[in-house]
Amino acid sequence: METTSLPGTPNQPNQPEQPEQPNLPEQPELSALVRSEFAPRTAYLNTASHGLTPARTADALREAVRETVEGRIDMTRWFAVIEEARARFARLAGLAPTRVALGSAVSAHVSLVAGSLPPGAEVLAADGDFSSLVNPFAMRADLKLRTAPLAELADAVRPGTALVAVSAVQSADGRIADLAAVAGAARAHGARTLVDTTQATGWLPLDPGAFDYTVCGAYKWLLCPRGTSFLTVPEDGGDLVPLQAGWVAGERPWDSCYGTVEELARSARRFDTSPAFLPYLGAERSLSLVEEAGPEAIGVHDRALAARFRAGAARLGHRPVPGDSAIVAVPGLGGAAEALKEAGVEVSVRAGNLRAAFHLYNTAEDVDRLLAALPPA
Repeated sequence: METTSLPGTPNQPNQPEQPEQPNLPEQPELSALVRSEFAPRTAYLNTASHGLTPARTADALREAVRETVEGRIDMTRWFAVIEEARARFARLAGLAPTRVALGSAVSAHVSLVAGSLPPGAEVLAADGDFSSLVNPFAMRADLKLRTAPLAELADAVRPGTALVAVSAVQSADGRIADLAAVAGAARAHGARTLVDTTQATGWLPLDPGAFDYTVCGAYKWLLCPRGTSFLTVPEDGGDLVPLQAGWVAGERPWDSCYGTVEELARSARRFDTSPAFLPYLGAERSLSLVEEAGPEAIGVHDRALAARFRAGAARLGHRPVPGDSAIVAVPGLGGAAEALKEAGVEVSVRAGNLRAAFHLYNTAEDVDRLLAALPPA
């Protein structure tokens, strides 16, 4: 794993200069919006595990629960809200809603792609990528799963590679994949691409239209309830077989409740699984907030906080994984997580790394609180 060099102390001669503490850009409109939606009681720096619930989402969930308690369930209206969630995600992705399918988990969407590959197909993935992206291919004994280092993934595409699967941002350490190079290499060799955008959509600008398929678990950076996942497909559906198709996958769902579905949806909805009502009713509200805040503004904010933490950790003698990601991993510091939790700082440990993830509800004070609680190297 690539690391930065260890900075020296400012008073010591012949030592490299310490990195400056980056200032956060002023975004008053974003700050006002965040104050109206979030009130965390900790320095919550763990969005890479789960995002916080906005106030508008909590309100929608409470109302939906009341409706189920009081017998006021209106499935027609609920499905209309769910379609708006699809449309909101499509706008964030820059695609038509007809290319977006709904589900409950990334692994289920990836399984759909894995199940559609012919026997003997070669799948190329990055070393140590997230299991939900890689494991569905490993479960098919008749596929050839091959891995390569993330930085060498594009060069590892070869004639006969059927699919390249990679996360846009690595969960374990925040490294950002060179997706343009991967997509170009895949096209050159006639391979399809599958990109997991779970750790990216919401703060990192992406072009899902450059890839055949994308999957996104929405309960992290998109702030949705867990149980919401989006799959994007080509206009013609690509090579996917709708193996999970139930009644909601019909062109006329309410006429497809019994027996074989006579006509599958002419859009990506043919790949839907029946959506969980409460998660998706909440998702529509969460996605409205991300749209309102703007992923570009969120990305500027998140990356500035991450840069502040990298610089501060380096001053303490640590070696954070370099880059410009909203996720910062510090190898060898995983053991500090419990002490940080006691200090009111929520982070996570992944692959032995202390992992901090910065999002729109975080502040410079959160970063400084984390740095103050870190042990020196």
